[in-house]
Amino acid sequence: MTAAHVTVIENAPDVPLGSFGDHLADAGLAVRTVRAHAGEPLPAVDDLGAGLVVLGGHASAYDDDTTPWLPGLRSLLLDAATSGVPTLAVCLGAQLLAVAGGGQVTVAAPPGREAGAVRIFWRPEAKTDVVVGAAARAAAEVGGRASVYPTSHADAVSELPQDAVWLASSNMYPFQAFRLGSALAVQFHPEADAALVEHWLADADAEDRDAALASLAEAQERTETNGAELARAFVGQVLAARPESALV
Repeated sequence: MTAAHVTVIENAPDVPLGSFGDHLADAGLAVRTVRAHAGEPLPAVDDLGAGLVVLGGHASAYDDDTTPWLPGLRSLLLDAATSGVPTLAVCLGAQLLAVAGGGQVTVAAPPGREAGAVRIFWRPEAKTDVVVGAAARAAAEVGGRASVYPTSHADAVSELPQDAVWLASSNMYPFQAFRLGSALAVQFHPEADAALVEHWLADADAEDRDAALASLAEAQERTETNGAELARAFVGQVLAARPESALV
C-alpha cells in the first residue's frame, strides 16, 4: 500500500510549510505542494488526498485582482470544510476560510500589526476540539495559562461565519482560532520558527521588529513545543479520517 498524501497550498514562496513537513513525514504522509503563486492549478476537493493545509501569504483575503487564484481557493476551502476533509488553514488561509463561510476580514485592522510571540487564550469550546482540545485542556489544568505561538499579520478576521465555532483569542485580536466543519483555522503560525518570522519582519519598523524578535527569543521553547503539539494533533485527525482515495 502506498503512502497517503496531504495537499498543501502555498500562497507565497517565502511562506512555506516549515516544521509541519517533518511531522507529516514522520507519520508516513506524503506532501503534495501546489504553488498557487507560481500558477499551478488548484486541485478539486476529491483530489486533495487525506488532508489539506492552506498556508499564509502577503495578499489580503479580498485581493482577487492581483491574486487571481483566491476565488478558487476560497471555494476549495469551503468545500473541504463541509465535506469532511481534515483541513488546517493558517493566517491568510484562515482569513480566506472566514470569508468563504460568510464571515468578514478587516484589511489593515485598527489595532495594528500583531507580530512576535502571541499568547493564545483558549475558549471553553476548544476543550473538545479534535486538534486543539489537548492544548486547551492542558491550559485549563494550570489555571488557564495561555499557549504561545509565532505570528505576523496586519489583516484580521473581524466576523466569524455563522456556523463557525470560536476557539481562541489573543489580547489584541479576538478571532485567533475557529473551526468550520472539518477545518481548523488559526491566525497564528504554528509551522513557523523565529528565523522565518524574522524574515517576514524585514521591512517592519525597526522598533516593532526588535520588540517582536525579543518576544520570540524569550518564548522560543514554548512556541516550538506548542507548534509541534498542534502539528501532531492535526496529523492524528488526518490519519483517523484517512480515506482509501487518499492513497497516491
